[in-house]
Amino acid sequence: MNGTSLTPRLRMTGVQKSFGATRALKNVSFEVAAGEVHALIGENGAGKSTLMKILSGAHQPDFGVVELDGQPFVPANPFHARRSGIAMIYQELTLAPHLTVAENILLGAEPSRLGWLNHAKRRALAHQALAELHHENINLDAPVKTRTIAEQQIVEIARALIGRPKVLIMDEPTSSLAQVDTQNLFAVIERLRRLKVSVVYISHFLEECQSVADRFTVLRDGESVAHGDMASANVRQIIQFMVGREIGDIYPRTPHSLGGAVLELRSIAGRPKPHSASLTLRAGEILGLAGLVGAGRTETLRACFGLDRVHGGSVLVMSKEATHCTPAQRLRDGMGFLSENRKEEGLMLNRSVADNLTLTRYAPLARCGFIQRRQQRQTAQQWMNRLEVRAQDPGQTVGELSGGNQQKIALGRLLHHQASILLLDEPTRGIDVGSKAQIYKLLGGLAAQGKAIIFVSSYLPELLGVCDTIGVMCRGVLSEVRPVSQWTEHAIMAAAIGQNEAVRA
Repeated sequence: MNGTSLTPRLRMTGVQKSFGATRALKNVSFEVAAGEVHALIGENGAGKSTLMKILSGAHQPDFGVVELDGQPFVPANPFHARRSGIAMIYQELTLAPHLTVAENILLGAEPSRLGWLNHAKRRALAHQALAELHHENINLDAPVKTRTIAEQQIVEIARALIGRPKVLIMDEPTSSLAQVDTQNLFAVIERLRRLKVSVVYISHFLEECQSVADRFTVLRDGESVAHGDMASANVRQIIQFMVGREIGDIYPRTPHSLGGAVLELRSIAGRPKPHSASLTLRAGEILGLAGLVGAGRTETLRACFGLDRVHGGSVLVMSKEATHCTPAQRLRDGMGFLSENRKEEGLMLNRSVADNLTLTRYAPLARCGFIQRRQQRQTAQQWMNRLEVRAQDPGQTVGELSGGNQQKIALGRLLHHQASILLLDEPTRGIDVGSKAQIYKLLGGLAAQGKAIIFVSSYLPELLGVCDTIGVMCRGVLSEVRPVSQWTEHAIMAAAIGQNEAVRA
């Protein structure tokens, strides 16, 4: 790591914030020097996002002192913070879906001349920002809502780079990125460090924090509980600081055996992807799908679940032809789908936790056609306890929960539905390390019950640690699925970029 200035660019002391009776921040202090990358680490609900929203002007602190370049700093709103040199990449995407890629990248910072927008300069600046991330091929004129979640995250990062901020806050910036894009982002962070930009890096991937950060601060239950140099940090000790207890095996294995085929994809094709995807999923199997951004993994799951039309090939469920089915039919067949886009597709953010958990299976909660609210709340509370969801009660609006707890609710709905085939698209996105281990154990237990799981992930260690078999998509094509013992991270990456000569482990 490069040396950093001893004078703090940013200092936060004794910051407190409450929302009604909930104390999100009790007493948080930390500081970041110019040219330093500082990792902010903690479980879901520890207060990381709330702290950064205070810094970026989205929330006002109740108590505490914030200083920027030695001067008191309390941004009135996000625009004020941005003008003061604070840029933030939120964990939940904050793009304007109807605007183009170029318009989103320069939103609020549009170049103008004599009161008129300079469209040519806007395109040039947007292209330059994407080129820094090695994604200059993203269509600048396409509405951003037509891009994949991973591409939208690239656009969000590109927007934050405009104007060279003093402090750049990255809240889970790689949660939907493949390994190649993550390395490109790290190269950009290194360039920003040399330009004396301060970076606050929030991530549940501790390996990433070790790779990119100079120092770290750990939050737990709204308080800063540990600080230190990342170079000398012990990962297990950091985890213990995060959760307040020892964590056992990060990738727990539950013994399970594989049965007969429950789902078969035979050269299915969609528009624009996949071009050709073939696999056989067996009862009790956890089958991982790896690939680069845009390879077609999400599109394959959507086509399989009936959200997108299948234009070629066939789908067999329980050995029966079932190519052209609606999502409602898939649900009746015992199939469940977890979208990577929980904000727009996975949850009803304005409804309660109980409603979201029980949405697809009201039958055991209804009498004479009416939902028994007391029984619904009891059922929801049972799932909340099992998944260790941090929420006030089952009646709380799900949009008020942290991103990781929202993800647990989305997964809990599939469990309540008693799905026997689970299609999971980035199921651990935005979830802390302790909760991830819990999710992995849960998936192993489901496999032991004979449930079949397709697990899409951009994080290769969890695919290798959890799955029985792994398939790799490259440019819309999925053909070869191998036992996990025949894969390494290097072999997966080689296959993902089309190097067919990749040697088996």
